[in-house]
Amino acid sequence: MTKPCPICKKQLTKLITEVVFVLFIILFLPTIAWSQAKNTDPTDPLEYAQQSLTSHNNPAPAPPSDSGAGSLPDPAPVSQDKKDNSQGKQTKRMFGVVPNFAAVNADTQLPPLSTREKFSLAAHDSILDYSSFTWAGILAAQAMVLNSSPELGSGIGGYGRYYWRTFTDGVSGTFFTEAIVPAITHEDPRYYTLGHGGFLRRTGYAISRAFITKTDSGGTSFNFSEVVGNGLEAGLSNAYYPPQERGLSQTAVNWGTQMESAVLNHVFQEFWPDIRRKLLRQK
Repeated sequence: MTKPCPICKKQLTKLITEVVFVLFIILFLPTIAWSQAKNTDPTDPLEYAQQSLTSHNNPAPAPPSDSGAGSLPDPAPVSQDKKDNSQGKQTKRMFGVVPNFAAVNADTQLPPLSTREKFSLAAHDSILDYSSFTWAGILAAQAMVLNSSPELGSGIGGYGRYYWRTFTDGVSGTFFTEAIVPAITHEDPRYYTLGHGGFLRRTGYAISRAFITKTDSGGTSFNFSEVVGNGLEAGLSNAYYPPQERGLSQTAVNWGTQMESAVLNHVFQEFWPDIRRKLLRQK
């Protein structure tokens, strides 16, 4: 009798755990919503960026920048007609712990990002917000429970080894997909929310954004930023994972995992405004 492929079995176990994890989040939405409401920051860099982009159409003396936040692109600008677009409005974080700085409100058109703004966006999505550290901790715990890298061990020490590698994966992946590759290919790394239409249409649109993206010139192209960027991150991970977790085949598996995560993230980004409005009862 043919034995199941270890890699396939490992991927299936991880997929099942991800589904259970998503269900866990949904079951505890009220608690997460409460914590998210408690963490509102009136001086958040994104709010400053919103003022900066608004003044772009109505020139006025610019306020002093706060730690370079003035160059951060705005994922949720106020439309010129000041209509309430709460049905497609994004927030800086999803569930209070998942960075969401690259998401753009539905029916919103933004000017192209400069190279500096792309790097600023990547920094906020990876190292400049508490949610990046929290989310890395959750993913590290998931990997440890799955025993995805047995060589890293268990206990507090093992969790630490899982954590810094998971955090490094996130930082390198974010900079590759939102800054470095987009700066070279002149692509827009932001996710533009569709926000209307049926469930299947919106889901299909969200999945397609992992392979199709906007360009700085306003057109569309193959999403080299996501596909190539995740490949670069998977290749870089060979430098700091145990020898048993390296090699061409493992790099291909890691790339597939990163692309799967990108697709799931886009799906959550697409429906996050609906989850906030209908389940969390947030305006």
